[in-house]
Amino acid sequence: MTQPPIKADIVKREIEQMALPSVGLASIREINRIVDNIEKASGEHFIRMEMGVPGLEPPLIAVNAEIEALKKGVGSKYPPFDGIPPLKDEIALFIKNFLNVDVKATHCFPTVGSMQGCYMAMMVSARRQAGKNKILFVDPGFPVNKRQAKVIGLPIDSFDIYEYRGEKLRAKLSSHLENGDVAALMYSNPNNPSWICFTETELKIIAELADRYDVLVLEDLAYFGMDFRTDYSKPGIPPFIPSIAHYTDRYILLISSSKSFSLAGQRIGMTVVSPTLFDQKFPELTPWFGSPIFGRAYIFGAMYALSSGVSHSNQYGLLALLKAVNKGEYNFVEEVKTYGERAKVMKKLFTDNGFVLVYDSDDGKPLADGFYFTIAYPGFTGEELVEELLYYGISAISLTTTGSDRHEGLRACVSMTDKKLFPLLEERLKTFTNQHREGFRAIAPR
Repeated sequence: MTQPPIKADIVKREIEQMALPSVGLASIREINRIVDNIEKASGEHFIRMEMGVPGLEPPLIAVNAEIEALKKGVGSKYPPFDGIPPLKDEIALFIKNFLNVDVKATHCFPTVGSMQGCYMAMMVSARRQAGKNKILFVDPGFPVNKRQAKVIGLPIDSFDIYEYRGEKLRAKLSSHLENGDVAALMYSNPNNPSWICFTETELKIIAELADRYDVLVLEDLAYFGMDFRTDYSKPGIPPFIPSIAHYTDRYILLISSSKSFSLAGQRIGMTVVSPTLFDQKFPELTPWFGSPIFGRAYIFGAMYALSSGVSHSNQYGLLALLKAVNKGEYNFVEEVKTYGERAKVMKKLFTDNGFVLVYDSDDGKPLADGFYFTIAYPGFTGEELVEELLYYGISAISLTTTGSDRHEGLRACVSMTDKKLFPLLEERLKTFTNQHREGFRAIAPR
């Protein structure tokens, strides 16, 4: 029988050197490091699907604007840590143009990636009222968000939404909120990793129950406008991107520039705190953040303590890009549609070779092709499949690490697999399938 493409002794050695309890349950960064080491030791190129790293070049509009800002000397000056005024104005206009939601510049600010925004959102939300400090994650979700909550010392709760779509969500969500100890609930839309998208009905249910139980909604819009089934690319023109902001007045929007704008390396995101929440007073915040006003606690307490803001020149880069987007001069959605095109091809390559899609529909409708998809292979748990695929030069993460109930599956990200790699992926999948039909297995069943 032909051996897998990657030498077994190299894979085993690199796994052992990481000293992990289970490589199949490793974090994204741990898998990333293992694959880096295997590639270096073997000289073989991997199909990298473990990290949600954008695979497109950053827009020159942003690059050139940042260079110009540096030439003008902004690198020697501290920026306002809640954002330079023109950027705050442009973020507010961006929210109006694409969500049809009215906010002021005061309520908008850049963060060091949306991850910093998530961290601060949890930190402040969970300290606004005694007895309400739990974060509820509507899963599956980005694994690091739970790590953030744990680092802060917050209790967490979660459930997998897949079996509770539509009106079924009401009873399930109520059962997690009725104890009264949840400070905030968090989800991503489109969802990482399943790529399902909440319907207007579901957003209404979330908003209604959040208001009833005094819970803040943290909406992670990391994949802004990337449900390619609907064209959200025209500023100020319907349809507008679905958002919890249409149904409740107490929310925090967390918007990444990494995926939609291909600015991952610049570490700049956007946070919008709803006007009502921004001005609301919570005396419990004062000992922690020096102010009872939520917005001031967020900016002058949490943000000031964490980073004192985003790099000065970087803010000018995002400013220039948002200006072009808001004027309709740069279609950011069109620029990232390649991810959907890749997903369509890659899904077929996997399913043609015996794999199955785990999250395979979106509330009864065909699932969109986007940044992620989920796969499984008969006879393997997700934990086993992560490790097994390493011998075939393919990397992904287990759905178990995302809070999914579907422990047989993996999350696959399309961003680093350009179409020129499709023949290599197909070749390795055929080898995998042929060998496993003959009973081969690189790792012992657990």
